[in-house]
Amino acid sequence: MATAASSNDWRPRFFTVWASQAVSLLGSSIAGFALVWWLTATTGSANVLVASALANTLPLVLIGPLAGTLVDRWNRRRLMMAADGSIALVSAWLAYLFWMGQAQPWHVFVLMAARGLGSAFHYAAFQSSVVMMVPEEQLTRVNGLSQALRAAMNILSPPLGALLMSVTSLGAIMLVDVSTAMAAVLLLGLVTIPQPSRAAAGAEGGSSVWSEMMDGLRYIRSWRALALLIGASAVLDLVINPPMYLLPLLVTDHFGGQATQLATIESFLSVGLVVGGALLAAWGGFRRRMVTVIAALIGGAVCLAAVAAAPSRSFWLAVAGMAGFGFVLPLVNGPVMAIIQAHVDPAIQGRVMTLILSISQAAVPLGLVISGPFAEAFGVRPLFAIAAVVFLAAGLGALLIPALRHFEDSRQPRTGPAVVRGAE
Repeated sequence: MATAASSNDWRPRFFTVWASQAVSLLGSSIAGFALVWWLTATTGSANVLVASALANTLPLVLIGPLAGTLVDRWNRRRLMMAADGSIALVSAWLAYLFWMGQAQPWHVFVLMAARGLGSAFHYAAFQSSVVMMVPEEQLTRVNGLSQALRAAMNILSPPLGALLMSVTSLGAIMLVDVSTAMAAVLLLGLVTIPQPSRAAAGAEGGSSVWSEMMDGLRYIRSWRALALLIGASAVLDLVINPPMYLLPLLVTDHFGGQATQLATIESFLSVGLVVGGALLAAWGGFRRRMVTVIAALIGGAVCLAAVAAAPSRSFWLAVAGMAGFGFVLPLVNGPVMAIIQAHVDPAIQGRVMTLILSISQAAVPLGLVISGPFAEAFGVRPLFAIAAVVFLAAGLGALLIPALRHFEDSRQPRTGPAVVRGAE
């Protein structure tokens, strides 16, 4: 049967959904910047900032597997609309509190937690919907586009947030978030998204949510290549997040720099991310996606090693290394996501996607807890060196371990949804 993923008119449908996510992400990024700055200016407390980050992260970690199971049960388009709509409601509530002069830090924590909870559903619903809309041969390109979008938001949101804070109130900025979220809901309302069979998802026959969640874990465990890929991704997240969070210390302690130097190195990293994502969107990577991943992992190791090895007088070597690392990162993430979308059963992708997201988010606080005392004792540069070694090991492992090297042969690529229940 003809499907959305195999027909020639996939672009209008996909780019309408993609545009909805771009609009929503812009508003969320601007509001997030403004709220973090407000917390900083109001409390001056590092503990408050950590608490806000945890409020956003913990729902992703704790609720992710359950959210993925529900995504596989329910209509994915409606879930995305509900997630955006819920965020709009909470943002409107917070806007009211700011206007009334009653906003407290714990109110912001509630918004962060709601955003984290919504993100768990939204991420799984969107990523598992991509394969239902996009031809298999275009998956790497559209994932590159998504990588570039997120990097562009990281570049645009701080100056836009700062500009809005200089000309209007925080309550008005929260209404910008409300407006972009509602615009995303309206855009999603214009399209239909094919759904995988409910029977394939295990949502029929009286099975419980718990049993379906366990089915997702068993599915991953039984597929060695997928389990290895997820495990490798978790280790990479564990080693790369700490040096990135501690980048300000590298700039000040090793290079003797100030805010200008920090802004420079972070800007080059972000530009590298945008350029790498844009290249992947235009090029699509090598025909064998794992070749792109392996080459990018090894390239990333070289770039991280350059940052670690840069002498105190060679700040621009570190800048070049960070720009190069930003460039190759989408060439790792984009093809890996495309491989999962192309080879994992669409009816179970929600569970797989949220498990990956939960592990990735859990790696952030775990890595910081481990690396904090290490950096105090030895500095930040060794963390970049460790990350370089792990990236190199991951690249060589993917090359030498047959299960990873031939991942794309371990399941037949999809040519379109095998069973489609329809758009609603």
